[in-house]
This record gives sequence, C-alpha cells and structure tokens, in this order.
Amino acid sequence: MEITQITEEYLRSIDVHTVLPQQEPFVMVGTLTHFELTTSTTETRIEEENIFVNDGKFSASGMMENIAQTCAARIGFYNKYILKKDVQVGFIGAIRNYVVHSLPEVGSTIVTKVDILEEIFGMTLANAEIKCNNEVIATAEIKLLNLNAQFLKLFQGTGPRRTFVARIAVFTDRLEIR
Repeated sequence: MEITQITEEYLRSIDVHTVLPQQEPFVMVGTLTHFELTTSTTETRIEEENIFVNDGKFSASGMMENIAQTCAARIGFYNKYILKKDVQVGFIGAIRNYVVHSLPEVGSTIVTKVDILEEIFGMTLANAEIKCNNEVIATAEIKLLNLNAQFLKLFQGTGPRRTFVARIAVFTDRLEIR
C-alpha cells in the first residue's frame, strides 16, 4: 500500500489491537484516524471500565499512556501495513514538559495528535497534544525506545540486562504534572 492511498475511512476500519503491542485491559487508544510518516492521530472514547479512570475522569497517567500508544499505533501501522513486518515493542524513555490542563470525563472522546520531531537508532522524539471538545487538555514531549526482536533477545532471562528493562518501566510511573 502506498502512503498516499491511506484514508481516514481505511484507518478506522483497522482493529487498533493489530497495530499495538499492548492488549486489553491496557489499550488506551480507540482508533487510528490519521497517518503520515511524521504525524499520527488517534481518537479514544473514555469508558468507565478503563483502568485509568478515577472518580469519573481519565487520569493524567492514562493520558500519558494514550500519548505513548498513539506513537505505538503509528509505528505499528507502518510496520504491519506498509513494511509488512511485525509490530515492535517500545518503552517510554523520557517525558518532558507534560502539562495537563484538565482531565476528560467518562463518556467524552479525546483526540490525540503526535508529531514526530526526530527518529534515529530506534529512538523517537515527538510532541503530543490531546484535545477534548476541540480544546487542548494536555501537551507533552515524549521520547520512545523502539525495540526489535533481536534487541529483545538480549533482555530475556534474569540478571543486569533484565533489570535495565525493569528500570525503564518503573521510570514511567514517575511523572511530573504541572
């Protein structure tokens, strides 16, 4: 498929689970609605049963995961439907300037746009914006590490290599929100 032929209608027909390494109950995006090499957009309805919903609102941690999964949906779509490869696993490497203006309520729909600034050696640097009812409710800069299957083999088992991956995962729980 050529990138110029990708329409919103086509993207909406794709089950988002096929382009993400995450599976339920940890899927935080609903539909991939826009794809270009340097931009992607997802649309997500906030449901009561979402694990990041507290007191009727989608949490700041959930919104950050939504941003990361919007990035993952972009690379997953590219790998699966353009390059005909497997979906890659990735980790959040860094988060900067994460600003949350408001939390979306259950029943609302958020639109998340990610603009890729740089991609090099498996690292992706992007700016992200989440809107609800056409109002910006959160912005962030995110750095992701995309891992291929050969790289993941290095981290199988136990010991210092596995500890490194675990420390990356723990880092994602330490978000500053201003």
